Amino acid sequence: MSKHEEFRSIVDTLKETIPNITTQQRALLLRQGVQQYDLSKDDVEEILNASGIVIGESVDYFDVLNLSIEEIQDKSESEISIRVNAAHRRAYSASLRAGGLPRPDGKTQEQWRSLLNEARDTLKNTQKRREYLASYRLSQESSNNQSHPKNEFKTTKPATSSIIRTNVGSVYPNMDAETVAGTPSEMAYIPAGEYPMGCNDEDADASDNPLHLVYVDSFYIDKNLVTNIQYKEFVDANPQWQKSSDWFDWHKKLKTSIAKRFHDGDYLKNWNGNNYPDGKEHHPVTWVSWHAAIAYSEWVGKRLPTEAEWEKAARGGLMWQKYPWGNTIDTTNANYHSNIGDTTEIGQYPANSYGVCDMSGNVWEWCLDEYDTDYYLKSPKRNPISGEYDIQSEMNEVLEVSTHRVLRGGSWIDPSHFLTAAYRYKNVPTRTLARIGFRCVKSVKT
Repeated sequence: MSKHEEFRSIVDTLKETIPNITTQQRALLLRQGVQQYDLSKDDVEEILNASGIVIGESVDYFDVLNLSIEEIQDKSESEISIRVNAAHRRAYSASLRAGGLPRPDGKTQEQWRSLLNEARDTLKNTQKRREYLASYRLSQESSNNQSHPKNEFKTTKPATSSIIRTNVGSVYPNMDAETVAGTPSEMAYIPAGEYPMGCNDEDADASDNPLHLVYVDSFYIDKNLVTNIQYKEFVDANPQWQKSSDWFDWHKKLKTSIAKRFHDGDYLKNWNGNNYPDGKEHHPVTWVSWHAAIAYSEWVGKRLPTEAEWEKAARGGLMWQKYPWGNTIDTTNANYHSNIGDTTEIGQYPANSYGVCDMSGNVWEWCLDEYDTDYYLKSPKRNPISGEYDIQSEMNEVLEVSTHRVLRGGSWIDPSHFLTAAYRYKNVPTRTLARIGFRCVKSVKT
C-alpha cells in the first residue's frame, strides 16, 4: 500500500468514528499527511475533501446535553461548570450503558460520546461559550422566523438524577458501578475502538509524535491506583516479594524477601519493614519496581496495561484534548508540580468520563511495553505493544526483562506538560521512586 493510500485509509477510518471535525483537527490531519506520509499539501487537501468529513457542522449543544439555556444564564463560571459536567455525566453514562446499540440518529455510541465531549468543552469554556451563544441565538431567530422573543429558548429541564458518592470520593450519576455486564466493581470498562494516539504538538518530545490512529480491544482498568493497603495484602501472602531488612542480606533471605535482581535497593523505601507509613493506607503504593508491579498484577488475576490501553483509558473519550478532562489544567484537576508535596489518597480528584481517577498526576504508572523512542513510526495499528513480550507471555519470562519500560501520567512532583495523555517517559524495570506506582487492567473475554 502506498503512503497516499495508507493516509486515505486513515482518513476514511477516522470519518467512521468522527464524521464532524473542527478546523483545528483538520489542520492536525494536514500536518500529519505532510510530515508523516510525505504527501503534498494539495494531495492531503484532495483526500480530505473526497472523504466527506464535515468541518464545523452546526450542532445544538444544549439539545445534545439535554440542557436548557436558562440553566446556565446569569450563573457564575463554577456553577456553569458544575451543571454542564452533571449533564455530560448523565448522557455519557447512558451511552456507555447502551454498549454497541445503534442510535436513532444513525451515529454510533462512540461518535455520540465524542459529540457529548465537544458540547461539554464548548459550554464550559467562557470564550467558546460566548461565540457559540451568539451563533445559537441567530440560528434560533432564523428558524423561528422572528416569531418568538429573543430570549425564549428550549426550557425543558432534564430529568433529575440523584448523585451518589463512591467510597473513593468520585462522583457519578445514579447508576450501577458496573456500567457493562461483567465489569468488576473496582474497575471501569473501556470499549473497543480506534482513537488518535500520541500528538503532533511542535513543542512535544519527539517520542510523543506523530499522532496516529490505533485500535484497541475492549478491556477493564482499575478505577484507582494500587494502594499501600492493597499491596500489603500481596506481600503478606507472598514473602518472596517482601522488603528485605538488610540490602546486603538478600541472598540469605531469598525465600522471604524480594530478589536483588528485581529492584534497585530502595524497594518500599518509605515502609517500616513490611508495614506501610501510618495514615497512608489509601495512598498509592510507591517505591515499587516494574517487576514487582508485574508480580502483584499476576497475583490479583490482572496485568499491567499496554501503553495504548493506558492512553485510551486516560483520554476518557476526549480524542483531541491534552488532558483527561480537556486542554487546560489547574490544581483542582490533579496533584502535580509539588503543589501538595506528596502523594494524595486515591479518588481525591474528579474521575474522567470513563470513571477512572488519577490518570494524570499523583504517581507515574508502569506500563507493560518496552520503551522505544521511534515506536510510533512502525507500530501496528491494532493492539500495539512494544517489545518481545505481549499480554500472553508467562510471568517467569517477563520477569527476566531488563530493557527500559514505559511510564505514563506524570506525578505529584512534575510540571503540567508531563501530565498530558500523550507524554511518554521511561525507566529501567528495577527502578523504584517516590513518584512511581501502577494500576492494573484485565482483558475482556470474548
